[in-house]
Amino acid sequence: MLNFCTLFDSVYLSRGLAMYNSLSQHCKDFHLYIFAFNDKCYSILQALQLKNVTVISLSEFEDEELLRVKPTRTRAEYCWTCSSSTILYVLDHYNVDHCTYLDSDLYFFSSPQVLLDEMGENSVLITPHRYTRQYDQSVKTGIYCVQFVTFKNNKQGRTVLEWWRNACLEWCYARFEDGRFGDQKYLDDWPNRFEGVFVSQNLGGGVAPWNMQQYKFEQEDDKVIGTELNTNKKFSVIFFHFHSFVFVSPDFFSPRPYYERNDSSILLLFKPYVKEIKQIRSKYPVIQTSELYLHGLKYYKYLLELLVRRGLREKHYIKLLHEN
Repeated sequence: MLNFCTLFDSVYLSRGLAMYNSLSQHCKDFHLYIFAFNDKCYSILQALQLKNVTVISLSEFEDEELLRVKPTRTRAEYCWTCSSSTILYVLDHYNVDHCTYLDSDLYFFSSPQVLLDEMGENSVLITPHRYTRQYDQSVKTGIYCVQFVTFKNNKQGRTVLEWWRNACLEWCYARFEDGRFGDQKYLDDWPNRFEGVFVSQNLGGGVAPWNMQQYKFEQEDDKVIGTELNTNKKFSVIFFHFHSFVFVSPDFFSPRPYYERNDSSILLLFKPYVKEIKQIRSKYPVIQTSELYLHGLKYYKYLLELLVRRGLREKHYIKLLHEN
């Protein structure tokens, strides 16, 4: 069985459920531990009684050390602070031999089992950002992405995990300072600092807005196949990271204007995600009441950025994304 954990609040409920649904579609044997980061999220998830899911409230999860630093962190910074602690909580409270932390805005297109198989006898698995050159922020935000990170429940795995938790408790902020950024820059030296840390080589594990320009995508039967443009290497897309995917309004979605996109990424990656979000809203109307959309100045700033960065060609992508 594959064991996963994630965290989100009611604002991210539709994203979190989309991730869960994609796991359910592609993973035959798994369990997902969801850390509900506000009461509304917890009550809704409890009512849904999702299969293969354990819902954990903040009151169950938070310990004295987390509560001590919570007032010093923004909402996002506190979520980053807690990522390592959610994994440790699962390892400590449930009889599992491993746990993989997932960002709630991932969406799976095939089974992640291959990533766990890839790490072999190693105790920790991390995934690179694989930045496209013009978007390379690895110096400031890290070589590796805290999006899919696995720890085995053994001495090697727990040594790394406990070190990471302690580091995040000490410092975890949304700024680059003394070689640190959030919970993420801490991973940069793990392959050298610790034994048993494996860096995934599978291109399908971590396709994202900041690297999708390196690939073209095709549908082959029920799989989305990527081809690396520089090498013609083919791979199955395991998951896409919908970082900064914008819910502009209830009916208007948009990839962040900062990143270049192409037709194949819109049609085969973004469009299925939008369809899933809409189906979740239709099935569970209460969820949409918690979503946040752009209003006022934020809306006009978004439109300006869209026009400056993407220009009139964006009309083509908007049509592709939203047409039936």
